[in-house]
Amino acid sequence: MNQTNGSLPIYLQITELLVRDIAAGRLIDGEKLAPERDMAEKLGIAVGTLRKSLAELQARGLLERVQGSGNYVRAISDPQSVYSMFRLELLGGGGLPTAEVLDVTRLEKPAELPEFGTSAEGHRIRRIRRLSGKVAALEEIWLDGSFADVVTREDLSESLYLYYRTRLGLWIARAEDHVYLDSVPDWAPEVFALRPGAPITHVLRISYSQSGTRAEVSRTWFDHDVARYVTRLK
Repeated sequence: MNQTNGSLPIYLQITELLVRDIAAGRLIDGEKLAPERDMAEKLGIAVGTLRKSLAELQARGLLERVQGSGNYVRAISDPQSVYSMFRLELLGGGGLPTAEVLDVTRLEKPAELPEFGTSAEGHRIRRIRRLSGKVAALEEIWLDGSFADVVTREDLSESLYLYYRTRLGLWIARAEDHVYLDSVPDWAPEVFALRPGAPITHVLRISYSQSGTRAEVSRTWFDHDVARYVTRLK
């Protein structure tokens, strides 16, 4: 597993993958994990990297490490994750989210977007979203221009919400999703399996800041042969 510029450290990527599996119930409370060497081999990482991931899980209260016995899952009701609002999974479940930024541009907001923020301009971020290496979706995110004068590709991590919190002081407190049928946008790159104009499932998300104002609008087009949209209610 390789780390790209701007991405989370590999050990945190693995941590977040395991957190998603716990939140989704694929890893259950009390379950014993596979031996560390077997897990590391399956994930394609060094044992030392895996141990850093497991230590992070332990620090979050999601893992109990028993000397001489192994590692045991401790599922809690609300495991914290930088992907806590990410709703796409592989058809078989799970999948580590990664993102490839195609373009970041400050532009006048398109009239067809819902109203959000206080600026007439927004930062448009276009990305390819992968799940465990499989091209799953296209994303177009519009962040209100009032939060930053300039946003560059080098600024961005795999999780925009993490970037918002650590660099802009912006917390996305809640989001509202609208799911419907649309068509693949004309900027879809060759690596995306569906061609521009083809029918596709589309998610329009309106995201709200910690103060309750609309801060961001995003659009996600996902390949239903690769991914599914999942919301779990508790």
